[in-house]
Amino acid sequence: MRLLVLGGTGFVGRAVVEAALVRGHEVTVFNRGHRGAPPGVRALTGDRARPGGLAALEGGAWDAVVDTWSGAPAAVRDAAQALSGRAAHFTYVSSRSVYRPDAAAPFTEDTAVVDGSADAGGDVDYAALKRGGELGASRFGAGVLLVRPGLILGPYEDIGRLPWWLARLARGGPTLAPGPRELPLQYVDARDLAAFVLDAAAQGRTGVYDVVSPSGHTTMEGLLQAANAVTGGRAELCWTDPEVIVAAGIEPWTQLPVWLPPGALHTMLHGSDVRRAVAAGLRVRPVAETVADTWAWLQGVGGVAPQRPDRPVVGLDPQVEAAVLRG
Repeated sequence: MRLLVLGGTGFVGRAVVEAALVRGHEVTVFNRGHRGAPPGVRALTGDRARPGGLAALEGGAWDAVVDTWSGAPAAVRDAAQALSGRAAHFTYVSSRSVYRPDAAAPFTEDTAVVDGSADAGGDVDYAALKRGGELGASRFGAGVLLVRPGLILGPYEDIGRLPWWLARLARGGPTLAPGPRELPLQYVDARDLAAFVLDAAAQGRTGVYDVVSPSGHTTMEGLLQAANAVTGGRAELCWTDPEVIVAAGIEPWTQLPVWLPPGALHTMLHGSDVRRAVAAGLRVRPVAETVADTWAWLQGVGGVAPQRPDRPVVGLDPQVEAAVLRG
């Protein structure tokens, strides 16, 4: 398969590229050239956010395109229009953030979504960016696949969620572990997301798929125990009730990455019905494998994960953590 990846050097795009190369596909990446492309690909350079920035794509033809863009929806619109007729299939990696937070649970691909515009710039919130990107992808015409992952983990993560937990647990000592222990989590390893995208493109699948693990594939305890084990087992997990954490003013999701207390937001992020994606071939690896491989990658890059400039730095101040543990 001749594959064009718009991006291809960062987290999810890199996972798609590496998986495609293993499968023997002919891979082209298109990006601004700020990061080196993986070996074995054809690299095209351009800034899709600028007038004429897609010029390097002119004259090319591909079997499938994968777009992971999270910025201004107009950039997705322009790329989809430019590639219409020059590729058979277009995948846009969207997000489950597009669902209306006040919608009834469980969330599925048919849940109501937020408003968005394919013509929007980058001055709207993340949910509207991704919904606008979906509408922009529709300008490709027939053959559009929208995948909506939720929490994405794995090697090359540039958001910092699992890397922060790994670094914290590696330090050891009493560690604030947000409860309840059995709190179900729902996420996808970027490599499993990539495999689904490539399989779906090869099969010509279109429409919308929520691409995350079934809810409860692991729990908060399962994730932190796996992370503690792989980093040397030096941390003492101090399980703390959600009410105590919230009362201390700690921000779920950002200061304590991955974690959301039980309630409507947790249900939205960790309680999706993903039977459609599972029936279409989604397979998710064990949490221990995701954690171990992320730790190995993190050590290989010097222990400090890259940080996307458009996302806030996550993690809890050690002094705040200590104060909560002291009670």
